[in-house]
Amino acid sequence: MQPSDLKNLTIAVVGAGYAGAAAAKALSLLGATVGVYEQASRIREVGAGIGLRPSTMDRFRQWGIFDAIAKVSSPSDYFEILTATAGPMLKEAWPEIGTFGEKTHLIHRGDFIEALLGVLPDGMVHLGHKLERVEDEGDRATLIFANGASVTADLVVGADGIKSVVRGQLFGDGQPVFSGEHAYRAVISVDDAHGMAVDDNLRMYIGRGTKVYFLPLRHRGQVSFDITALCPDATWAPEVTKDDLLRTVEGFDERIVDITRGLDMDAVNCRAVYDIDPVDTWHSGSVVLVGDAAHSMLHHQGQGANSAILDAGALADALKEAGSVKEALARYQAVRKPVTDELQRISRQGWTEDEINDVFPGQRPASQKPASQQSPSQGSASQKAKA
Repeated sequence: MQPSDLKNLTIAVVGAGYAGAAAAKALSLLGATVGVYEQASRIREVGAGIGLRPSTMDRFRQWGIFDAIAKVSSPSDYFEILTATAGPMLKEAWPEIGTFGEKTHLIHRGDFIEALLGVLPDGMVHLGHKLERVEDEGDRATLIFANGASVTADLVVGADGIKSVVRGQLFGDGQPVFSGEHAYRAVISVDDAHGMAVDDNLRMYIGRGTKVYFLPLRHRGQVSFDITALCPDATWAPEVTKDDLLRTVEGFDERIVDITRGLDMDAVNCRAVYDIDPVDTWHSGSVVLVGDAAHSMLHHQGQGANSAILDAGALADALKEAGSVKEALARYQAVRKPVTDELQRISRQGWTEDEINDVFPGQRPASQKPASQQSPSQGSASQKAKA
């Protein structure tokens, strides 16, 4: 689109998480008028640690915000996979380092969102706007909010997460799918890490039916300590005790057991893990999905946040290159959907058949079905992916 057309474009982004904030930044750099509408009344620090891949950091450099992200993150050279008792299995440099000339950066989700929102112009983000309805009018769309406000824009970007209202109303139900897993996440002091925080590199310890992720946040003096375990309880926010956690790490390195024993349960985020099946269509003529709203995936490949950032960049690129909004949205989906479909598929292959059968004898969640029982987009794949 011509620069003059882009400057006349009005864009409404639904959701102020990392997908929405990144989309707002990328699209505002085109000269468009952008507003972000978030249902929460305040942005608060949530979650634990994630890794931002070199391609993601390269986008931040293109947008002029690399330093804002780097200031609240730790550069990492490699990741390591070990047995439950810390025996070596795999040690590799992060993918893409040679391609983009950047390192992977480890960051707390809360710091990440705060940094992204901090580079947006004052007044762009509107809190307390819970979306009730979206009316797609062809060449524009209108958002109706629970507070009585409404906004009409040339382009609506649905960045409203796994339970996306935009997706549900316009692009099919796309209901969350239980993975058969729980994730227990806490951020602890380096002093409470029993000497395991030796550098700035991610380590994953693999036991039977349980994985422990150890992600240093040394710029904070902290470690993100995550336990993922197969579990049949699909309750979104399950009630979990310290004894439950200790049972999941039985047989692990004694340091991991000691860290678990020392956790403050009030500070542990416990949740069942969900994703969604691939969505056939991400856009209409004036509405488009990005991030988890389009392709929520399990965390085994560490690609949820990275995919959201790359979505934002690809959408901005498509608007610059295409002749119209409608053409741009089709181009964006053609570029990004094959990539995220594959990541969704690979991320569902995180457990062996024996592990799944131990927890789900005779019946298992849809995302853990054998490849022969899955749709073509969900088939089998290697458990170790570099995408």
